[in-house]
Amino acid sequence: MKEWITGRNPVYEALRAKRRHVFRLLSLQGIKLDGHLPEILKMAKERNLQVLEAQRQQLDVIDKHNQGIALEASEYPYAALEDLFAHAQASGEAPFFLLLDLIQDPQNLGSLLRTAELMGVHGVVIPSSQAAQITPTVVHASSGGSEHLLIAQYNLAQAIDRIKELKDVWVYGLDASPKARPVHQLRLTGGVALVVGNEGEGLRDLVRKKCDDLLSLPQYGKLDSLNAAVAGSITLFLARQARTTKT
Repeated sequence: MKEWITGRNPVYEALRAKRRHVFRLLSLQGIKLDGHLPEILKMAKERNLQVLEAQRQQLDVIDKHNQGIALEASEYPYAALEDLFAHAQASGEAPFFLLLDLIQDPQNLGSLLRTAELMGVHGVVIPSSQAAQITPTVVHASSGGSEHLLIAQYNLAQAIDRIKELKDVWVYGLDASPKARPVHQLRLTGGVALVVGNEGEGLRDLVRKKCDDLLSLPQYGKLDSLNAAVAGSITLFLARQARTTKT
């Protein structure tokens, strides 16, 4: 199947990643050639991609937040779980994975993927049903970060079991329950798989039980919780920081 990726950053990253088949590029008639646009057009030419000028109305039918550019491409290329493991091994680093337990909001998913890519996560695991998938909306929300990530669709409880078979990888569930330990008490310098739960219900019971430990973020204000994407992003940063500054 084909789909439309819109927005300058998402289109730029999709072309740069070279993981999708691409069919044609629509560019707003008279658009100013600034930002990533010259590079987008250069990559399109290098790939012999058909580039067509389009009216604003044509682009708005595809997506009102198109930023004057739209790329027709094949649907998102999911990876196998084994690909994530191989990528981690080839990196020479301790494995670093993100597992998402029934994230529903495409904006939250995109935000987490954007952070995951920037923090150097080796792969992401999402359920194949009952959760947001990698749609053009998610690609846009991730600013194209999804295009550079290996993302596998897999049963989360089974994925945790598979990850535990790897050497020296700890599975941490981000949780607000009393059983969760403050993040600063945990050692995040080795292999880490972070599990982030659903926006409303958090981690499912089975997924929670499969985790090696539960962690929580300190809170100093009056609200009782952080948004799932914000909490996950903060924890990914702390894990990356621990890996970078380990002695």
